[in-house]
Amino acid sequence: MQATVATYSPETRSGTVLLDDGRQLSFDASAFDRSGLRMLRLGQRVVMRVVDGRVEAINHIALPLD
Repeated sequence: MQATVATYSPETRSGTVLLDDGRQLSFDASAFDRSGLRMLRLGQRVVMRVVDGRVEAINHIALPLD
């Protein structure tokens, strides 16, 4: 699933993304930590693994999820 970063806190490594249909999902530090990235920027497109409405992994759109 793809989305756009709406908020991101480097301190907590968590934030929110906007899906293309306008819905907003939150992600926590564990989802971010799976990416191997050091930061996200607002407006960045990302790819996510969502299970039961929860973001389990998030990454830059050009990088595969593990």
